[in-house]
Amino acid sequence: KILFSSTSVGSVFPAVFQGYLFISVLVNSNSDLIRLINNAIKNDLSSRNPTFMNLALHCIANVGSREMAEAFAADVPRILVAGDTMDSVKQSAALCLLRLNRTSPDLIPMGEWTSRVVHLLNDQHLGVVTAATSLIITLAQKNPDDFKTSVSLAVARLSRIVTSASTDLQDYTYYFVAAPWLSVKLLRLLQCYPPPEDAAIRGRLTECLETILNKAQEPPKSKKVQHSNAKNAVLFEAISLIIHHDSEPTLLVRACNQLGQFLQHRETNLRYLALESMCTLASSEFSHEAVKTHIETVINALKTERDVSVRQRAVDLLYAMCDRSNAKQIVAEMLSYLETADYSIREEIVLKVAILAEKYAVEYTWYVDTILNLIRIAGDYVSEEVWYRVIQIVINRDDVQGYAAKTVFEALQAPACHENLVKVGGYILGEFGNLIAGDPRSSPLIQFNLLHSKFHLCSVPTRALLLSAYVKFINLFPEVKGTIQEVLRSDSQLRNADVELQQRAVEYLRLSCIASTDILATVLEEMPPFPERESSILAKLKKKKGSGTVSDVEDTRKERNTNVNGRPDPYPPAHDCQTVTSSPSSDLLGLGNSSAVNSGSPPAASNAASLLVDVFSESLPVAPLALSAFRFVCKNNGVLYENQLLQIGLKSEFRQNLGRMYVFYGNKTSTQFLNFSASVVCHEPLNLNVHTKTADPVVDGGAQLQQILNIECLSDFVEAPVLNINFRYGGSVQNIAVRLPVTLNKFFQPTEMMSQDFFQRWKQLSDPQQEVQKIFKAKHSMDTEITKAKIIGFGTALLDGVDPNPSNFVGAGVIHTKTIQVGCLLRLEPNTQAQMYRLTLRTSRGSVSQRLCDLLSEQF
Repeated sequence: KILFSSTSVGSVFPAVFQGYLFISVLVNSNSDLIRLINNAIKNDLSSRNPTFMNLALHCIANVGSREMAEAFAADVPRILVAGDTMDSVKQSAALCLLRLNRTSPDLIPMGEWTSRVVHLLNDQHLGVVTAATSLIITLAQKNPDDFKTSVSLAVARLSRIVTSASTDLQDYTYYFVAAPWLSVKLLRLLQCYPPPEDAAIRGRLTECLETILNKAQEPPKSKKVQHSNAKNAVLFEAISLIIHHDSEPTLLVRACNQLGQFLQHRETNLRYLALESMCTLASSEFSHEAVKTHIETVINALKTERDVSVRQRAVDLLYAMCDRSNAKQIVAEMLSYLETADYSIREEIVLKVAILAEKYAVEYTWYVDTILNLIRIAGDYVSEEVWYRVIQIVINRDDVQGYAAKTVFEALQAPACHENLVKVGGYILGEFGNLIAGDPRSSPLIQFNLLHSKFHLCSVPTRALLLSAYVKFINLFPEVKGTIQEVLRSDSQLRNADVELQQRAVEYLRLSCIASTDILATVLEEMPPFPERESSILAKLKKKKGSGTVSDVEDTRKERNTNVNGRPDPYPPAHDCQTVTSSPSSDLLGLGNSSAVNSGSPPAASNAASLLVDVFSESLPVAPLALSAFRFVCKNNGVLYENQLLQIGLKSEFRQNLGRMYVFYGNKTSTQFLNFSASVVCHEPLNLNVHTKTADPVVDGGAQLQQILNIECLSDFVEAPVLNINFRYGGSVQNIAVRLPVTLNKFFQPTEMMSQDFFQRWKQLSDPQQEVQKIFKAKHSMDTEITKAKIIGFGTALLDGVDPNPSNFVGAGVIHTKTIQVGCLLRLEPNTQAQMYRLTLRTSRGSVSQRLCDLLSEQF
């Protein structure tokens, strides 16, 4: 009645305000009054009175019902892009449309207004720009192609904010920080897209990011906490963009150094955020070494930090920065911390220590010592997956079996042993106790008595395992047969005994009595080596962390992709592997893996979110989009594509003309993907046979799906295969097509050559069609170590001391296809003064020379 009865503007406003306030607070979205209210709102939207229009738009956003979305889905966008709409109304319209898009995205039509809304980034009113940026971020995550033009406008606006002292920023300067709200939103918008392809735009963006990093080094202009909050909010968002692009080595190293300064900051929130960001930086090939320089600071934080969430991030960072050069130090520090660690994170630390010990073990003796020490320190938190894995490795390695038997025998002599140690001891001594039986101190009878002294203190499953070890002793050591038979006879006759134990005792006793020596030796022979399988420890860690999607953490260093057996790591890292679990009821080491669904997120810092409270009016999820396939020319792992719904990660390996690619599809939402299908299309003249394992048609919310592509290169090619993904989400069909990073250089085999052989072959490839040369401007920093890493990652051998000019880089390799092998020689000549390169390639096939030149030059 209040809303619809007044007539004159002077008396109307208070009444209308009260009416809208009543509707926003007290009217339910399902109320019968909604239709009547909608009519009144339509009148106010068409009144051209800015006050009434703002109130109407606020009411639509506050109620946010589906009925309102249906009624005003066309009106709000029209108001937003109309040329005569006032600035305050544009702000309200942008935020109202954002609200409707979140509550009823299927009702918001994508029309000609979508291209016009992008130009609001050029609006003179920064309030309009801020509201429009929030809207564009959400729209771009769902329809990236429609908003590609926003990248150049966002970079231009960001440049005006961070590199100039514009007078239009006076009203939007917050404690000496120019427009922090808008800066953060623009940086988040840029994370929805790959690095700009236009060199001028990329250069301008790089300049903006460098300026933000430089300002972070300047003395604070105010001692107020609001100043540091706003300044650091912009800085961390800039670092997130640098990490997302992962294309500028200089910026990545600078970001790492800046974060390193925060590791010892007095503010807990900054220490937490710095550790969290450095975990991602540790996975970049450009910044991994820079992150490692802070290892002592991180270890000190692990020992002295009061906040448990910060200590947990320190553990994560140590895990991320670990490689062969520092594995022993990091594992030792984690074991030391484990003795006093909070109970809530002990299991996670145990899993990480087990993974690192296996992945980077150089000597198997160190690996065995580490796992036994792990069981001693935190036996209650050592899952079955951990002790299963150590037994797998001991059985598969003849050279460590004697040491493992001796070590576990000594460990069992402690008065109090954890039950997991008894399990490991029973299994290893039952299989390899004969290797130490020659020592009088570990004779067969002493081994048996030692194990049996633990028997009555263990649970039923462990007792069952020990009985199996006893019957193995009968085969290995006939001299203790009578003693063991007495024990089996006693257990088989016990009343109220566990049925499983009693049955085993009866059957083992009967077997030992009636079977001949040959039959006994055949039945109880040593376990054969286990086939290489995916480690379930890694899956256990991922399940513990609760990650449902593929993380952007990626590992491209070859030495970090080998396991304890010196072979390529058979399972992806924790951040990009399929979630697998092992049923505790499965047979020992018969780890039948199955997909598991898990969702959630890591625990946050106790009050990390409060850092941005004074700065942000709202917080939107960030979902970067498809990354250029050129980023994978010199590496095999990473995030290929990402939007608000789906993340696609890759892990691949190539050998001669064959390759295998693991594709991981992560559902980032809480809703199922229906009719999910992923197929690969190879266009002519691409000659590749791609064999795909059919994906499941349903992907649950927060779940991850793995697909394996087996690749065979039949001949040289140019065009990469296309991965087509189709699924239904929320009533709409989603179609995504991305190019797989299968490029010709993936089939390189490096070739080592002496200087004389290189130049002799170089002269033989003298036909003009066999040589391709390209002179080009350097896009990135001309760093020697990075250049070497890229040439090695390209697939060729890097030949030192071959070129007379030590500044030049020379490489050699052979492209393997099914029909032909193509030899390749390359020479890269940098001119640091002119910031130019000259790249020369000679191959026995002209088309291959051109393709390889195009691929490699793009990396520089």
